[in-house]
Amino acid sequence: MLRSIWDFFQNEVLGMKWLNRLVGSGLTAAGLDTSGRVGGSIQFFIYDTIKIMLLLGFLILIISYIQSYFPPERTKKILGRFKGIWANIMAALLGTVTPFCSCSSIPLFIGFTSAGLPLGVTFSFLISSPMVDLGSLVLLMSIFGWKVAIVYVVVGLVIAVAGGTLIEKMHLEDQVEEFIRNGKAIDVPQEELTKKDRLKYAWEQVVSTAKKVATYVLVGVGIGAFIHNWIPEDLIVKVLGTGNPFGVIIATIAGVPMYADIFGCIPIAEALLAKGARLGVVLSFMMGVTTLSLPSMIMLKKAVKPKLLGVFIGICTIGIIVVGYFFNSFQYLLI
Repeated sequence: MLRSIWDFFQNEVLGMKWLNRLVGSGLTAAGLDTSGRVGGSIQFFIYDTIKIMLLLGFLILIISYIQSYFPPERTKKILGRFKGIWANIMAALLGTVTPFCSCSSIPLFIGFTSAGLPLGVTFSFLISSPMVDLGSLVLLMSIFGWKVAIVYVVVGLVIAVAGGTLIEKMHLEDQVEEFIRNGKAIDVPQEELTKKDRLKYAWEQVVSTAKKVATYVLVGVGIGAFIHNWIPEDLIVKVLGTGNPFGVIIATIAGVPMYADIFGCIPIAEALLAKGARLGVVLSFMMGVTTLSLPSMIMLKKAVKPKLLGVFIGICTIGIIVVGYFFNSFQYLLI
């Protein structure tokens, strides 16, 4: 009974399979063959775009409402109460309720570092924030199932905590740009928000984020539709499936030049997995895009010196590749 309820929730509520059937019926009624390449591409594009934007709006509304309780000043104070690895764990956890891409996380990272928080703690936040936000948990659950989603978030948090701890042990404080190290954090009294204010803030975030990510979602869904209906399955298997032991490394590197968020990556990952790519390969690609995108690294370079930037990239890359092979090894248990 519980299994049936969960399957219904995952397939019909999160996965919105009813929407896929509705879109398919509408296209068939319009005279399109959805089993063909063109009809299948149009069905994939319409279904995934609507599904992702609906989930996006709902998730941002909820997460932004929660986030309204954790403005930067309060977050700094919370993190300042913890020491050692517990500070890294808290920073990684707080990263799950903050912005959805690393370009949005970097200004917060600069603020936390200027406030005097330990460098390792701020890097745990910087790694966690784009990689394992709550939005990614729900989106991954809607497509890959709860096992994959939960394990993905757990290993992402482990990378964030381990990476931040390692950076702390390396004592690279002198590798932060001087204007940040010498910056003074000003404690601004926080005005207590009413429920109405929080809902207004959350809705504003929905509108703002939807405008920012809509292009990436459309591009991502378009690429996903192309892969799903036009790329031969044997080619995907050969390059990114069991036919290539280096698929994880290729996917991680391929994700770096791109600039997108989790919402733009999901349809591409979904299409690749359906065509025979290994689970670890598609998740490594997603992590590479969200954590190590080239525009994010260019922005981060303005805040840290080359040595620290190189250490950050190295830790994230090795962590993502290890996680990719981990998921490949245990794919049979997860999906």
